This record gives sequence, C-alpha cells and structure tokens, in this order.
Amino acid sequence: MARPVLPRTPLAAALGGYVATRSIGLVVLAIVAAVTGKDGLHRLKGRWDSVWYVRIAEHGYGYEVVLPNGDVHADLAFFPLFPALERGLSAVLAVDAGTAGLVVSWSAGVAAAWGIYRCGAEVGGERVGVLLAVLWGVYPTAFVQSMAYTETLFTALAAWSLYAVLRGRWVLAGVLCAAAGLTRPTAAALVAAVGITAVVTVVRERRVSPRLAAGVVIAPLGWLGYIVYVGVREGSATAYFGVQAAWGNSIDGGVALARFVAGLPWPAALGLCAALALLGWLVVLCVRQGQPLPLLVYTIGVVFVSLVGAAYFGSRPRLMMPAFGLLLPPAAALARVRTRTAVPVLGGLAVASAVYGAFTLLGSGPP
Repeated sequence: MARPVLPRTPLAAALGGYVATRSIGLVVLAIVAAVTGKDGLHRLKGRWDSVWYVRIAEHGYGYEVVLPNGDVHADLAFFPLFPALERGLSAVLAVDAGTAGLVVSWSAGVAAAWGIYRCGAEVGGERVGVLLAVLWGVYPTAFVQSMAYTETLFTALAAWSLYAVLRGRWVLAGVLCAAAGLTRPTAAALVAAVGITAVVTVVRERRVSPRLAAGVVIAPLGWLGYIVYVGVREGSATAYFGVQAAWGNSIDGGVALARFVAGLPWPAALGLCAALALLGWLVVLCVRQGQPLPLLVYTIGVVFVSLVGAAYFGSRPRLMMPAFGLLLPPAAALARVRTRTAVPVLGGLAVASAVYGAFTLLGSGPP
C-alpha cells in the first residue's frame, strides 16, 4: 500500500527552505575547509566577535584589550543576552560556551525565519512569506547566521516583535523588543518602530489602551537598561557611547562612509556607489510597496544606523542583514513567477551565498 503524502504547509516550506539554504552553506564550508586544510568549525564558533561573547559567558564583564595605538577595546561594547544564553545552555548541555553559542544561533535562525515568514505572509500572502524567509537565508552575508553571533537572535526577536505589533499584541511586542534591546544596539530602530506605530495608532483611534501604553513603556527597557548599567559601572552617563567610540563605532553621520568611498580607486568606488544606489532603490520600493508602518520604520532605521556609523565599512552589510523588509520587494516579484522558475533561482542564490561565505570565513573572516 502506498504511503500517504503529508500535506506541505507554507510554514513547513518556509522553514524547510531556510534550513536547506543554511545547510548548503555548511556543506560548502566543510568541503572548502577540507580542501584547504582549515578548521571550518573553529571559524564558526571560536574567532572574531564569538571570542568576546564566550569570554563574557565564562567570566562576565571586565575584560579589555589595549591596542598598540592606545585604543581600548572593552567587552562592555557587547550586549548581554547572547552570552547569558551561552552560559545557561552550556551548563544545561555540558558543552563549551562556543558550542552553546552555535546552538543558540542556529535555533534562533529557525525562529527568525518563522517570524520573517509570518511578517511576509501578513504583508503579501503565504507565498511571499515563504520566499521572504528563504531569501533571508541566501542573503550575501548569510554565513554569519551560521556563526555564534547575535544576528539570528536579534532578527528573531525583532521579527516576532514586529509581527506582534501588526497583530495588535502590544505587550508581547514590548517584551520582545526589550529582549532585542539586550542583544544589539540596533534595537534602537525596533524601539522607534514600536513607538512611532503606537503614536499613529493613538492618533487614529483617539484613545490610549492600557496594553498599548504598557507595550510602549516596556519596549525600550532592555536597550536603555544596558546603557544605564554601563554608565553606573563606569561612573559616567555616557560611558557606553565612549566604549563604542573606542571600538570605532561612533555615529558620524556618514562621514566615514564618504571618506571610504572617496579613498577607493575609481572602478571600485563606482561599483560601491552602484551598490548604495541599489540599496536606496530597495528602500524606495519598500515605501512604494506600502509596507506596514512598523516594518517600514524598522527597516529604514536599521539601514540608517548601519550607514551613519564610523564602523569598518566591511561590517555594514552584516549590520543591515536584520533589515529583512528590504527583501520584501524581490520576494513579491519572485512570487509572481512559477515555482519551477523560482526554485532554481533560489538554489543558485543559495550556492553563490554559500561559496562566498566559505571563502570569507576561511580567508580574512567576517568584519
């Protein structure tokens, strides 16, 4: 007797597609690592920012490095939720903090894809939601989603917070936003999205519901709480911003970006300007698409924060990755073509993203 075929739901397609794209990335990384004789797993959990998170998980805050030029890099630049989860999970699973970080990151990646699917389905229907989740998995710097970094955790919290706003569940939105604020400084964009949407809702409905008010009050507590913690610990109200400035992450209004572009050879500068123009066009398409206000404010906020900082240029694509709303226009466009066309396109993008990720991780590494 033939086995019954289980129905394939849109959610299963979204999560399955996302997991498939990230699995392709890991397989390609393993192959390239074996060929080059390098340790791919170590690059995922034991280098760059991952080392700082592991140190915080194992020893708490208080570590700093003095560079030859006198700059001080302190671990207070890193928000506490991710290393706290590493610490707790490493105790429960009896694994090292780096491995626990991978478990957190990979699990959060699936949760993020789920939340992104929900947001996409809310805007453009189930098919758009599925494609949006898979497109996020083939983002050019999606290899970071497989690392013990905070991108997946933050994006999961942001996506579900935005979905809660779209569904009018203000308290849940505020709680998730507060958790995101304990994960990355980019949460300022999410706080703005919740707050601005709440103001518009109050003006439209001409009343302030207790749940809306509670959600708005809760939303910034995580981000503000950590800023206050650093200030109290260091004895200065602006201590956190001083810590970030020492890392080169101060806000300069885009001056560093302009100088970087101006210092490039003209072919490279022209190509970078074209990429920035494409980014601007995607933002315009998001507006023209009529995306819901919270998603639009969040997306523009993340892009803005990523561009106006003085951080190393190579980190900016990674910093913009949580702005999944940028992928809604291409997801909607791809939803209009047949599945037999969309699947090879997504497959090609997944392979390209995987190859780029493998050679980046095994080369100079993520910014």
